[in-house]
Amino acid sequence: MKKLFYPFMLVFACILFSCSDDDDNSPRVKDIFTQWNTCEALTALQDYVEDVTNPNSKNFIKEEDRIATFDMDGTFVGELYPTYFEYLLFEYRVLEDEKYKYIAPADVKEAAQNIRDFVRNGKALPAYFDMIHAQAAAKAYAGMTLAEFDEYVKSFANKQANGFRGMTYGQSFYKPMLQVFDYLKANGFTFYVVSGSDRFICRALVEPIGINPNRVIGMDVKLCSSSQGQETGVNYTMGKEEDLIRTSELIIKNLKTNKVLQITQEIGKVPVLTFGNSSGDCAMHNFCLSNPLKSASFMLIADDDVRDHANRDKALSLGDQWREAGYHVISMRDDFKTIYGEGVEKVDFTF
Repeated sequence: MKKLFYPFMLVFACILFSCSDDDDNSPRVKDIFTQWNTCEALTALQDYVEDVTNPNSKNFIKEEDRIATFDMDGTFVGELYPTYFEYLLFEYRVLEDEKYKYIAPADVKEAAQNIRDFVRNGKALPAYFDMIHAQAAAKAYAGMTLAEFDEYVKSFANKQANGFRGMTYGQSFYKPMLQVFDYLKANGFTFYVVSGSDRFICRALVEPIGINPNRVIGMDVKLCSSSQGQETGVNYTMGKEEDLIRTSELIIKNLKTNKVLQITQEIGKVPVLTFGNSSGDCAMHNFCLSNPLKSASFMLIADDDVRDHANRDKALSLGDQWREAGYHVISMRDDFKTIYGEGVEKVDFTF
């Protein structure tokens, strides 16, 4: 009986602990990445994660240091309809919202018209428009409570996404990238959204996919309590029945090196994984790659002009640039089995 007992126990142990020489066939990988094709970027991500989560590896990273940061627009949320969600929301607020458009300041109206001319006529946006928009947007939503603004964002997000059939703005997540969140969570990573868009817009948009508000870093405006008036926060004591409201004062536009500064201020650690899609994310990537711990950075390129409104030639040129900078490149055309999911169809823009 002893001769039969030990082989039986060996077989049982292998079944119990899922012995396998091929980690790629493990359930956590095979079952998670159903929306991806086999590709260099996904292989690089899996190799990286398997290495740094292996206690026997020299590159092992403790869970508390497994920090990943994600840009939002164009990285896991659509931005080609035909411009950023926050730009379209601002344009609607200033030029169409009956409760606001008649009282909008001249400079705010001009910024909104710049977006409309860009979207509808292809007219180039003015130089440094990121800051022009940020300052104008601060004014456009000033006086709204945080609850009112959250409802306002979500209401607009329920509109049909321009240039697509079968999808609202609030549903425009890149399905393969949501699986990256699942994979990292399963492997002990903490991830943050680090976006150039307004922090409270980002919070409203990512709420449906379960990203908590304290994991969102974005453009910020100064807040105050509803009865604070001109008193400073250090001198004024907020009452129990007061609300927090947005002011017209911009604190920071969270782009380029400002992303690094905000990560440092709010997270207090250098990320080991970063994901982005534009030059506004390069500083965050470079910060990540400076980490003494093993790190990796990924750039998405919008090279799918069949399922999305992409400029393929521009995207391929950027892909070459990102590889040269030391980033892994994710091709939306070649690497994604789907972008927005079944039932979503690219159509002509309507204005």
